[in-house]
Amino acid sequence: MASYFGVGMLAGVPFFDEIFRQLDCNVDWHIQEGETFEAVKHCATVRGPIRKILLGERVALNTLARCSGIATKTSSLIQLLRSSAPANSAAPILAGTRKTTPGFRVPEKYAMSVGGADPHRHDLSSMTMLKDNHIWARNGDITNAVHAAKSAGGFSVKVEVECQSEEEAAEAVRAGADVVMLDNFMPGVELRAAVQRLKGGFSGESMGEGEEGKHMGEERKEFLIEISGGLTEENVSGYVVEGVDIISTSSIHQGVKHVDFSLKVVH
Repeated sequence: MASYFGVGMLAGVPFFDEIFRQLDCNVDWHIQEGETFEAVKHCATVRGPIRKILLGERVALNTLARCSGIATKTSSLIQLLRSSAPANSAAPILAGTRKTTPGFRVPEKYAMSVGGADPHRHDLSSMTMLKDNHIWARNGDITNAVHAAKSAGGFSVKVEVECQSEEEAAEAVRAGADVVMLDNFMPGVELRAAVQRLKGGFSGESMGEGEEGKHMGEERKEFLIEISGGLTEENVSGYVVEGVDIISTSSIHQGVKHVDFSLKVVH
């Protein structure tokens, strides 16, 4: 089995192996999962009855191509994030989303991890995320929604709030949110200023007067800031802002180009 086009990162090995295991075939890998390779590359050898190999061929190759495409895109974006980070500063965590292909969430989340990203929530039970519809279901009251979520989830379940403005984010932090998502904020100066005010304002330290100190005097709060919406390879540098902990994007798993693999019978 070989890759014939472009450069890629191998991902999806456990799924490929399992498909052929169920068909009583064996797979010998010639490169490691997570390794980057260039075409043409002999990646693996599948051994078994020819009928069984042909039964599993297309499902196995499709799964490997999808997972490798996601890992390749993820790794590329992480490298851009790291290169955009200030000297001596760590880049924000890159995370995926739950906007995965129905029935294929596990392989796609797995591929994000191989590429170096955090897969984010696996399902609704992983963390309570209050999006705009959840807030409106509580009459638009963020504080009420956070308190209800905390009461229902208990101490062990984190609560994240999707926020459309800095003011909404500040209300969520005051209410006890563990993570605030700044949704579709424009990258650059405005984002940097909002993050600075939020992190500084809830640090328990005075920030001075004026716009920079608009949240001054707030009780000290520990929380994470996640940025989501609109991230591309072209604008990634504008999102790498001091104080941003997580950048989440569906671009690493939606509409991603597959890595093309082909399986040829040796005769």
